[in-house]
Amino acid sequence: MTVGGAGNTLEGLSVFRLARPNEPLAILPVIIAPDARLKVNSALVERVDAKVRKLMDDMLETMYAAPGLGLSAVQVGVPKRVIVVDLARRGDSPTPLRLVNPELVWASDEMMTNEEGCLSLPDQYAEVTRPAAVEIRYLDDENQRRELRTEGMLATCIQHEMDHLEGVLFVDHISQLRRGIILRKLVKARKTKALKSA
Repeated sequence: MTVGGAGNTLEGLSVFRLARPNEPLAILPVIIAPDARLKVNSALVERVDAKVRKLMDDMLETMYAAPGLGLSAVQVGVPKRVIVVDLARRGDSPTPLRLVNPELVWASDEMMTNEEGCLSLPDQYAEVTRPAAVEIRYLDDENQRRELRTEGMLATCIQHEMDHLEGVLFVDHISQLRRGIILRKLVKARKTKALKSA
């Protein structure tokens, strides 16, 4: 997930690098919509092991480099139920959340509307209404079951990333007309990029 536009309340987000001196991190290619790989249901992770932890570290490195606020594994071509999120601001230390097999336990009746963007839909934004607070259950990076109740922008970001695990993009929450305009812009941008690199 990304944020943008004049109403952006998260200006000043920093780009971090995760320090792992013995393990090089990779910036992974992000799949850009429209692409059928973004519309699949992601599979459950059987166990959080070293391979899954490496994937999450690479996802965070990719997200920070973009920069973004959240990223799901399916966006980097791995259809597993893994997401990462970090809302730390510039000047603050990174506070990454690594969530495996996240599931919604509770959602508030109160709703909140935010302008959302997505690393898979670059430079495209739209207002999306979601529950203002949620509680989720997930596995952490040590394969321990955890629960988290959160609200505001973090709740929005987690819901946005969890949508990806079901093959849902933020544009699926807006009108068909507006969605069509955004997807046509992305197709046009892809064609233009292909022509320039040819």
